[in-house]
Amino acid sequence: MIGVIPGFMVEKELAHRGLTELIIVRDMHERKMRMHELSQAVIALPGGFGTLDELFELLTWRQLGLHNKPIGLLNVNGFYTPLLQQIERMDRDGFLHGPTRVIASAGVDELLERLTLSVGTNP
Repeated sequence: MIGVIPGFMVEKELAHRGLTELIIVRDMHERKMRMHELSQAVIALPGGFGTLDELFELLTWRQLGLHNKPIGLLNVNGFYTPLLQQIERMDRDGFLHGPTRVIASAGVDELLERLTLSVGTNP
């Protein structure tokens, strides 16, 4: 398992030391770029502002045609249900275009299976 973390977060003792590889980068932007380079799909777990920042940046990149990776939400206890409803509303109201599909599941195994089936085929 590979982790990517900015140096300032290591200094705050937020680095996970049980990883196979820990890549230390300069800043959050470089972190997002490096994670994108290493990944075949995107999964957002329930989280805070940083999680949403990374999720929306990758959704935007995909909508602009900068990548074709599937994007999934682990919707534990309905955490992302309001966001999924907002995405549906934005689509219905004409604010989204291109590949805006998000795969959501409450279970890890189902989400991984659905994302695996989508790799390379997600519009």
